[in-house]
Amino acid sequence: MSSLHRMGAIVAKEFKQLSRDRVTFGMIIMIPLIQLTLFGYAINTMVRDIPVAIVDNSGSAAARAITEQVRVTQVVDIVGHYSTPARAEEAIVAGEIRAALVFPENLAQRAAGGEPVGQWLVDGSDTMVSSALLGLRAMPLHLEAGVPPGAYSASQPTFEVALFFNPERRSEVNIVPGLTAIILTMTLVLFTSVALVRERERGNLELLITTPIHPLELMVAKLVPYIFVGLVQVTIILGLGRLVFNVPFQGQLLDLIAVTLPFIAASLTLGLLFSTLAQTQMQAMQMTFFIVMPSVLLSGFMFPFDAMPRAAQYIAEILPATHYMRLIRGVFLRGAEASQLLPEITWLLVFTVVMLAIATRRFRKTLD
Repeated sequence: MSSLHRMGAIVAKEFKQLSRDRVTFGMIIMIPLIQLTLFGYAINTMVRDIPVAIVDNSGSAAARAITEQVRVTQVVDIVGHYSTPARAEEAIVAGEIRAALVFPENLAQRAAGGEPVGQWLVDGSDTMVSSALLGLRAMPLHLEAGVPPGAYSASQPTFEVALFFNPERRSEVNIVPGLTAIILTMTLVLFTSVALVRERERGNLELLITTPIHPLELMVAKLVPYIFVGLVQVTIILGLGRLVFNVPFQGQLLDLIAVTLPFIAASLTLGLLFSTLAQTQMQAMQMTFFIVMPSVLLSGFMFPFDAMPRAAQYIAEILPATHYMRLIRGVFLRGAEASQLLPEITWLLVFTVVMLAIATRRFRKTLD
């Protein structure tokens, strides 16, 4: 009985500690709720509303009829029209669209002869998106008279398909660059989230307070070493991806650095904000978990961004990993230039400034 009594005292003590630690108690409740919400509502492997464009070289009523039939499949969302295939390819490289449907000038003659009536130009870097668009290759058409019955079949598809950047549809081509965003989010946010907390626990924070250093100077100085850590990690991940998995690097090194540095800065400043909120290193790591899990599930790494509901997409747009996912895949896989991806870079820079300002303000309050 005495043994049970002693064990009961320890059990009671653990329950009291759990009830006093609000962050841990919140994770006990929130982790199941977040996972259930994300997997049950936000995650969807059935790709819909893929942004595409139309290049109509025929200007015919048949092209407009086919466009409408493609639209009603709900697989694609027609967001623009381009005058030439070259302009459509530029938009695909820049990430403005995921595919383009090109109609030839002799569309009517091709339809009458049962030949493919158009060609899909597809960004093949995302295998799930390309699979969804490949499903339209043999879609049935309802055109005007002049098209022989059964003109289109599995042996004679409705559309031709050209897969860019990943014609073999290898999954590692899509995964390796995306993994860079996830690993950087996990490590950089974690490293910096414990930075100030560690100083406080070791008693160094009081010494820093007595120095003439400005809070902003302290925050920036704590970020600089981890910028190099992030660059080393990017080099390791993408280098091994190139050597081991033969993932092609289509872009330029300077463009890769230009899109990576803003994301590293955004992740580090987010971690600094967590370090001003947490009281212990354990709490800082727990806060990191709340940003890592949504980044994995909502950024487009595991599931196509276009397949998520609108509400989930709005949440995903807040996450730095979502924007870097587009940047790294754009530069590494599609050969895009940094100047073509300015909206994503600008968002990361604004996010960095806002997070740094909030973290600096919160640290100044601790000095008072």
